Amino acid sequence: MSDNEGRKDLRMPEDSEVFAVVTNMLGANRVKVRCMDGVERTARIPGKMQKRIWIREDDVVLVEPWDWQDEKADITWRYEKQDADQLREEGHIKE
Repeated sequence: MSDNEGRKDLRMPEDSEVFAVVTNMLGANRVKVRCMDGVERTARIPGKMQKRIWIREDDVVLVEPWDWQDEKADITWRYEKQDADQLREEGHIKE
């Protein structure tokens, strides 16, 4: 038996992406997220994700901060619960 038996290869942050946890639903396709770089941002749910992927409080997501406004970001990916648990166990996400 290996240690990595239940481990999945997950999508990791690319260039400017950051892990984040959804803290508050704001409405109008916007959520408040706490990013792992220590910044609280207002994130936008893009049109291609609306009504296909449901995002709730305490979900782990990948966000891409805006270049021109650092307090805002776009959500690029949402992790399933078991994937988020794996990220927490591996130390990528700090509560």
